[in-house]
Amino acid sequence: MAHILSVNVGRPREAAWAGIGRTSIDKTTVSGAVRVGRLGLDGDEVSDTRHHGGPDQAVYVFAREDLDHWEGELGQPIPDGQFGENLTTSGIDVNEAEIGERWQVGEVLLEVRSVRTPCNDFKVWMGRTGYDSTAWVRRFAQLARPGPYLRVLGEGSVRAGDELSVVHRPGHGVTVSTMFRALHTEHALLPRLLEVPDLVPGVREKAESYLAGR
Repeated sequence: MAHILSVNVGRPREAAWAGIGRTSIDKTTVSGAVRVGRLGLDGDEVSDTRHHGGPDQAVYVFAREDLDHWEGELGQPIPDGQFGENLTTSGIDVNEAEIGERWQVGEVLLEVRSVRTPCNDFKVWMGRTGYDSTAWVRRFAQLARPGPYLRVLGEGSVRAGDELSVVHRPGHGVTVSTMFRALHTEHALLPRLLEVPDLVPGVREKAESYLAGR
């Protein structure tokens, strides 16, 4: 059964190494129910509002199975929340979810909306917390399993142990992994993204620019 392993939140903390001098990537696992609103989880606050947050990036999800993969690559344990995710999942391949797929999690209805872009802050965070961060952004990108950003369609509460049910799958076949590869490693896939109804505006612009330039 697909379910939520942990719910993780973080607030801005001063960090001289972060691009804007603060970061919210350091998440704390929460016990009990957490309210999820249109802009995300109670107790979670975005630091870099230029690149993160907003309704299309309200909730970030990463799979325990993918953390386990990186444990093998890095040779040491990785706790839930280490990659800055709000929800750590188990039992579902979140990277094979289609863009626009909808999940019921506890009381909350979520929609797969976009993908995480690895940045230098992520690399430095990994290094500062004791992991081998050599060429981290490139290594993370090559795997093309970034975890999705979700939009909140129905507010409510979520807690560790809640079942995750796929309640709608659009059927166009454009997955989280497809979008990530199109944006970062295989630009020839960009036109495929235009098959997604209500595509995130910034992504649509990139796909249309690629087509116009061919």
